[in-house]
Order: sequence, then structure tokens, then C-alpha cells
Amino acid sequence: MLLTKSNTIIIGQVATLLGLLMNAIFSFTDGVFGISNIGVCIILVTLVIYALLTPLTIKQQKFSKMSAIMNPEIKAIQKKYAGKNDQVSMMKMNEETQNVYAKYGVSPMGTCLPMLIQLPILFALYRVIWNIPAYVASVKDVFTPLVNVLLKTQGTQQFLADTVGNQVNFQRLGYTANSAIDALYKFKPADWTAMAEKFPDLSGMISQTTGSLDKMNYFLGLNISNSPMTAMVENFKAHNWILFVCALAIPVLAGLSQWLNTRLMPQAAASPAGDDSSMESSMKMMNNMMPLVSVFFCLSLPIGLGIYWIAGAVFRGIQQVIVNKHMEKMDMDALIRKNVEKMNAKRKKQGLPPKKISEHAKVNFKDLEDAQKVDEKKQAERQKKIQDSTEYYKHADAKPGSIAAKARMVQQFDEKNPKGKKNKN
Repeated sequence: MLLTKSNTIIIGQVATLLGLLMNAIFSFTDGVFGISNIGVCIILVTLVIYALLTPLTIKQQKFSKMSAIMNPEIKAIQKKYAGKNDQVSMMKMNEETQNVYAKYGVSPMGTCLPMLIQLPILFALYRVIWNIPAYVASVKDVFTPLVNVLLKTQGTQQFLADTVGNQVNFQRLGYTANSAIDALYKFKPADWTAMAEKFPDLSGMISQTTGSLDKMNYFLGLNISNSPMTAMVENFKAHNWILFVCALAIPVLAGLSQWLNTRLMPQAAASPAGDDSSMESSMKMMNNMMPLVSVFFCLSLPIGLGIYWIAGAVFRGIQQVIVNKHMEKMDMDALIRKNVEKMNAKRKKQGLPPKKISEHAKVNFKDLEDAQKVDEKKQAERQKKIQDSTEYYKHADAKPGSIAAKARMVQQFDEKNPKGKKNKN
């Protein structure tokens, strides 16, 4: 085991698994197709990860669909306990809310769980990309011939320490093959040039090593261990505008793909105006903030993570389209009845009476949009009646002494005395 492997709890274990997966994929693509590129491996690793996360994605979609049906019950419970802040009432409200979620077979964390699971994967992948030689044997082997010579050459330890600074602590790790590989993997093109000038006898071996690394570690002309910001600065100074645009495209595509994903996700039924729940507000804020977060992180993190982010968003979008088609064909009434049966079986074991499906839950999910359109039509008709009534009282002859007559007198006074109306307000 190389010293650069992460030993952090959870992150270290996940990084080890991702490293094994990446090493296996790298060996497969190299042996079968002759493709030995870490960027390609990251895309394939992303495909495998999201394939394994498909069950969670389906649960997430089911939660969004079910929310359209169960929200009225949640709102009714919140209204029932509105203003009751005592412990007993809060516990009862929480219990009844949990029963609603159980009845519909969804979890309150239905949309957050996939994101929470992806966080350790993201951090672990950062460790893997930052220390590829520690996890991918073929990349380590590229450095081995040069490192074996460096360990026997005077002055190389000081040169590596001066070049990489505190990124590799030779005093703690010792000047070994592993620590030397750690230092060399963090070299920039200018560092390799400086090393060839400092040790001219090693220039041939250095050129051979960098040639192999360029084939493995460069994707679309960019070193995946560098950040897009670093790549943009370097290529701006070198007036290499094509690579500058490629580096800029990484965070831009990460944010854009994330934004498109939020639009593909099925949206839960909207709450009445001014009655958004805290969960709905949080989800709206998250959907608006995540694309910006993606841009911010992708600017400073390794380009390899940006590739993972973009590839993940593309695969996730394809998943969502497929799952949405699948959910549209599902009989939601039958699914609700099945969930109620499961819940009642559980309640029976606890000695509790069974629950029945509420009336609104019997409405077929496919009819919900039509019902919403009917409600909107009714609201429009009601608004028109109010306007017509207002116009009638404005122009009709009201009975002397009636409320309508008095209201008309006030209106006429305001129309004749606009300044007085302004002062009164």
C-alpha cells in the first residue's frame, strides 16, 4: 500500500474501492482497446457508479411523484396542529406525518439521500485523482524506472522538495520510491523542463516518462490533476486560447449540466400560494444553488473531478428520462394500495387498527394535472365574477342609504379629489 492512500474513516475505504474499480477499468481499456487514459477511466467509473445508484434514483423519482398525491394530507396535519407548540402535540404531528409517508411508501429524505451518498464518493474520488499512482498500478509503473535512478542521484531529493514545497513531506515520509512518485506526479510541464536542465544525464529518461504520462494523464489536452483555474492561468500566459477555452468549459459545463438535471427532475405538486413547506423551500433553494456550487468547486478542484461531475450529470439525465417514462406507465392507485397493505400489516403486528386510503389518495395520479387545470379555471371564473360585480356597482343605480350607495359616494369623492385621497392614504 502506498503512503499516499487516504486512511480517513469512510473516505479512505470508499477511495480504496474506487481505486480498485479504476485500476480494473484502466487495465481493461488498455488491454482490450489499447486506451490507457485516466480521463476515459473516470467517465467509465462514473457510469458504473450511477448504474449502482439507479435504485436510489428510482426512489427519488417515486418520492417526487407521490408528493403530488400526499401533500394535501401533510398540509391537513400541519393545519390541524397549527399554533400548538407543546411537546405532546408536536409528537402527535410528527407521528401522523410519518404515518402518511409510510402509507405512500416514501421517505422524507427521498430527494436528499442520493446527494448525501454521493458526497463521500466525491471526496474519495478527489483523493484517487489527486494520487492516481497510489491506486492505478500502471501509472505507478511509468514512474518506477526514473525514480529508481533519482534515488541514487545526488541532489534530487532537495530538487523535488523545493519544487513541490509542502505537498510532500520528505522528513515525515522519508525519501523513498513512494514519496518521490508523489512529488513527480504533482509536477507541472515547467517543472519537468527544469528537472531535465538540472540533471541533463536524465533528460532522455525524463522525456520518456513525460511522454507516457501525457498519454495517460491528459484529457483533451488538459492535465486532469490540475484545476481548471490553474490550467486557465497557465494557458492564458502561454496564449494558448484553445486549451484556455477547454479549461473554462469544465466548470461551465458542470454548472449547465447540473441546471438541466434540475429541470428534468419531476416536480412535486406546488403548495397553495404563500403556503410553501420548509421542505419545498429547501428543495427549491437547493435546485437553484447546486449549479452555482458545481461551477465554484469545479474551478478549484482537479479537472478529473469536473469530468466526473459532467459525466455524472449526463448519465443522471438519461436515467431520469428513462425512469420518468417508467413512472408514467405505473398504476399509482395500485401502488398506493400496496403500500397501505404493507403499512397495515406492520400496524397489526404493533396491535394498532388499520388505516384506510383517504379520499384524495383514490384519485388517479394521471388525473391530477387535469384537476389542477379545473381549479385554475374556477379561480379565473371567480375572479371574473368579482370584477363584473365591481363594475356593476360602479355604474348601477344603488338604493339610497344602502352600503353600495355609500361606497359609490366615497369612490366619486376620491375621483374628484385625488390629492385628498393621496393625503388620506
